Amino acid sequence: MHPALQLFIRQYLGVVFATLLPVVAVTFLSIPLNLAGHPGEARNIAATTNFHLT
Repeated sequence: MHPALQLFIRQYLGVVFATLLPVVAVTFLSIPLNLAGHPGEARNIAATTNFHLT
């Protein structure tokens, strides 16, 4: 493989992973916060709403 192509691929993958890391971190931190618990856990009845939000 040509050295310039190898350098380009490394830089490209570095940018892709550096971009995806914050997105994945925010997603996995914000979903439990918005759901008031982790997916699959039993929910507290008081945490749910009794009205339609639209």
